Amino acid sequence: MDSPWLIGFLIFSSYLLGSIPFGVVVSRLLGAVDPRTAGSRNVGFTNVLRVSGKKAGILTLLGDIGKGWLAGWVGTMLLQEESAILWVALASVIGHLHSVFLGFKGGKGVATALGAALGVAPWIGLTLMGLWVGAVFLWKYSSGGALFAFAMFPIVALLFHRSWTFIGFTCVVSLLIWVRHKDNLVRLWSGTESRIGQAS
Repeated sequence: MDSPWLIGFLIFSSYLLGSIPFGVVVSRLLGAVDPRTAGSRNVGFTNVLRVSGKKAGILTLLGDIGKGWLAGWVGTMLLQEESAILWVALASVIGHLHSVFLGFKGGKGVATALGAALGVAPWIGLTLMGLWVGAVFLWKYSSGGALFAFAMFPIVALLFHRSWTFIGFTCVVSLLIWVRHKDNLVRLWSGTESRIGQAS
């Protein structure tokens, strides 16, 4: 049985890791525009790419995926109980959404959630990432790709014959992503959402 102290420490550490706003950090290091002051004012990959350039966007994407992956991977290495591992992974996503370093505000969680999925279930994470990239390539909407991929997350877990605990985790993550994209949903429905490569 896993130590409650270890589980608590990992959840707290994962939250702090997830809270690191790579979009802000990378933009400052590169002397680029602070993403909180331009475009959609979101600290995630899409807005950083739009307002700070490709290099900043790619580094932000890698950082946000990496922190989710690290949280999930460390959880699987140090813990045995699936529910505890998934709480650790989920904490990184919540950290990104509600960063302690940004006054409990944050990004939309897509890259960090993808990373967390990769950390706890690599094949499911890779499948999810493929769905996201494929949908974005097809429709040219970053938000549309994210919404599609995470709508499929529980279904992918079912196809991989994962436990109901894991499927519950996928439903919670998907719900968090969809709620954070509520404004994008409205714009997608009205046809006013910006496409990749289009000014906001």
